[in-house]
Order: sequence, then C-alpha cells, then structure tokens
Amino acid sequence: MTTPPTPMDTVTLERRIDARPEAVFAFLTDREKWLSWMGEDGVFSIAPGGSYRVRVPGGAVASGRFAVVEPPRRMVLSWGWESGPVSVPPGGSTVEITLAPAPGGTLLRLVHSGLPTTEACEAQAESWQHHIDRLASLSEGHDPGPDPWTDRPAV
Repeated sequence: MTTPPTPMDTVTLERRIDARPEAVFAFLTDREKWLSWMGEDGVFSIAPGGSYRVRVPGGAVASGRFAVVEPPRRMVLSWGWESGPVSVPPGGSTVEITLAPAPGGTLLRLVHSGLPTTEACEAQAESWQHHIDRLASLSEGHDPGPDPWTDRPAV
C-alpha cells in the first residue's frame, strides 16, 4: 500500500510516542501542559467553536479556533499568525491532530493544510517537528528542558 502524496499546501508529520493517547491528548487540552511544549503565554477556550491565542518561543503570536475536540483521539483547529515571519493570517490554515493507539503507545499524526507557499510549508514543518518532539518528550514523562527557540525568531 502506498501513501498518497501530500498536497503542496500541506505539512504532514507522524510520530510514535511511548504514552497512551489519553496522556498525549492532555497536553492538547490543558493550558499549562500546552504551554510546556509550545508556548510562552496563551489564552485557550478548548471546545468546538472556542478560540485560542498563544505566544510561541521567539515572540510570534498564533491564533485561531477549535473546530473539533474529540478526546482522546482528534483535534482540529484553524491556525494563523498575528505576528511573525510566516504569512498565514489568523485562522487562515487548518491543523488536524489525530492520536491512534499503537503497540506500546500512540501514533500522533499532524496534518497542517491550507498553507500559502512552499516557504510557509517548510517553516511550519520545521516548527511542528520541533514542538512535536517536545510534546513527545513531555508525554513520555521526560523533561525536555527550556525551549532552545526562546531567543530565536519564531516561524
């Protein structure tokens, strides 16, 4: 079986995490836990139709709305930047995160679609990989330490 190609406006990442889906999902639905892997400050109303606004390491601000919140398996939210170097307006793209049980843990799949350029896809892929690594570490009970991107311009 082959995987269909990813559209040019989309970033797709998969990561196996040594934790149950419920443990991983908690890092998507609790403000303090969310900020521990991706953010310096933020306001979240994590429910369908609820909004969020998060300042990420480097100072850029992302915002959007939650469309789907289905514990512990799926979350869909609009995504964009109020400030920062990536030209995606607030709520201008869509992020879908699914969590599936896998032997010994969880398979996380993130699909970020609706990105306007190849450069935006590359920047978001790098950013999501960095943050998903931190999410995985925390979900597995490890301390990833301070985010090394804190003093780096945000993507």
